Amino acid sequence: MINVTDNAVRQLQSLLPALGENAQKGLRVQVAKGGCSGLHYEMTLDEKKDGDAVLERDGMHFFVDAESVPYLRGATLDFSGGLTGAGFRVVNPNASRTCGCGSSFETTQSA
Repeated sequence: MINVTDNAVRQLQSLLPALGENAQKGLRVQVAKGGCSGLHYEMTLDEKKDGDAVLERDGMHFFVDAESVPYLRGATLDFSGGLTGAGFRVVNPNASRTCGCGSSFETTQSA
């Protein structure tokens, strides 16, 4: 399953109360077709759905749908702040090639 850094947990902890979200919400991390390299990451605040893999850290929930699990196995979700390019990032050992945008990737295996 996916690994989540302390920075990513802290960012989600700050996002949910600011948006008035309830305790059932978490961050959905998924892989979708598209982008320069064929696949890209999508992240949204969402609730658990049937078939989701769920990672819970410090009371925060991270959801990965069944189709995305093979692409994200062993990946790390991080958050980096700063003046430019702040946001959640996925470091994915399954990506054989990535695009310059950092959110599009390709794998050598068919997941």
